Amino acid sequence: MTELIDSPAPETSTAEAPRSYEVKTYGCQMNVHDSERLSGLLDDAGYVPADTGDQADVVVFNTCAVRENADNRLYGNLGRLAQVKERRPDLQIAVGGCMAQKDRDTIVKKAPWVDVVFGTHNMGSLPALLERARHNQEAQVEILESLDVFPSTLPTRRESQHSGWVSISVGCNNTCTFCIVPSLRGKEKDRRPGDILAEVEALVADGVVEVTLLGQNVNSYGAEFRDKGAFAKLLRAVGNVEGIERVRFTSPHPAAFSDDVIDAMAETPTVMPQLHMPLQSGSDTILKSMRRSYRTSRFMRILDSVRERIPHAAITTDIIVGFPGETEEDFQGTMDIVRRARFSQAFTFQYSIRPGTPAATMPDQIPKEVVQERFERLIALQDEIAWDENKAQIGREVEVLVTALPHGDSPRLSGRAADNRLVHVGIPDGAEVARPGDFVTATVTDAKPYFLLADSGYSLRRSRAGDAYDRAQAESCGAPTPGQSKAGATNLGMPTIRVGN
Repeated sequence: MTELIDSPAPETSTAEAPRSYEVKTYGCQMNVHDSERLSGLLDDAGYVPADTGDQADVVVFNTCAVRENADNRLYGNLGRLAQVKERRPDLQIAVGGCMAQKDRDTIVKKAPWVDVVFGTHNMGSLPALLERARHNQEAQVEILESLDVFPSTLPTRRESQHSGWVSISVGCNNTCTFCIVPSLRGKEKDRRPGDILAEVEALVADGVVEVTLLGQNVNSYGAEFRDKGAFAKLLRAVGNVEGIERVRFTSPHPAAFSDDVIDAMAETPTVMPQLHMPLQSGSDTILKSMRRSYRTSRFMRILDSVRERIPHAAITTDIIVGFPGETEEDFQGTMDIVRRARFSQAFTFQYSIRPGTPAATMPDQIPKEVVQERFERLIALQDEIAWDENKAQIGREVEVLVTALPHGDSPRLSGRAADNRLVHVGIPDGAEVARPGDFVTATVTDAKPYFLLADSGYSLRRSRAGDAYDRAQAESCGAPTPGQSKAGATNLGMPTIRVGN
């Protein structure tokens, strides 16, 4: 590991343009949230986001180690940047996240033009590592084995003015045989409820109307301080924060999912009628081999209970096809559960060997062609079910949180209904166009497998989030005044490293 040498950051003359950055994200919502923190750190250190289409001075890859294609994409992108760096030696490349935690020095060996490698536990070190790499003119590799500082205490540049991720825990105490995440992010560490609520209140003050609570196993929150009811209490508390209109959470684990959470969902109006519940397999034999501590009967009981209390809930899932030892009978078990569960959407994955996981060395690895054929059958079935479920929404009135304005030739706004279905809403002639963060109420007129259409007109409810969008747009047209935070950035008092060319 390269020795780190502390050095003072050079002062930047007023004539020097600040260095630009781009953060590229692979993987789950936790990584998306982490990337917002990385962007906030770079903002705080004096970097600026690169303009669309421009080559950034600093490129940061926030990586995932769960699936093989993430490895391939990373090294493919690093290879392309090697050519850019030959022309622009001042370009800096940083690799962080789960793959960096796993591969460590391997990344620099495979791609010696990388300047910085940092792990999942020390995101806050990125600006200092970049500066040290410039000063020392050699790669800086810093991987910590335990959490340095909880990510939510770091500055952030949020991607939207209306919605915010709120991490309530990091790490995982489970030992699923296909998953390398626990060894990369460590044991579960829970934030104190007061810190979480303070962050939610700060987001509300910035105009946010929707929050999503994040955790590797979000409903096991409270394990560290031995309160089994902590997650249900937190749901109710967050849902009661004045100004919050929508609360979501991801991802829960079926083994830890309890009736008090269902009660909190049903009895808290701001907790949305949506649940993401990972199945992984519909075979009890495979679930046991995966070391998933529930069986299909428990999984279905959870779904039945949720639908009994929240009849319009949309339920989504994760499924792995082709786990070692999966027989055709096992796969048919998955197909049967999909038919019974009627998921509104399923995120389906073909199993791929991840070195370092118990499943990687299991016998009876399934041939690629068999996995592909099963995967295609599952996709076809789930698409048919999702389309039927979406058709059942036709004629229903939905309130949509607008997330995107019309672009190109599209005549529609886009956003999410309360149950998180994607809805494209037609704009009537003469109607006031909503802003991202505003709410429109419309009637569903048509349905496709992955989205709904609402083309019969809408009523508009302007919101604080829409006002925040307007402010951010206005600020982006001019440079911030000295001491003023950049649009979308929250400065939490972190020390600043000045950055110059």
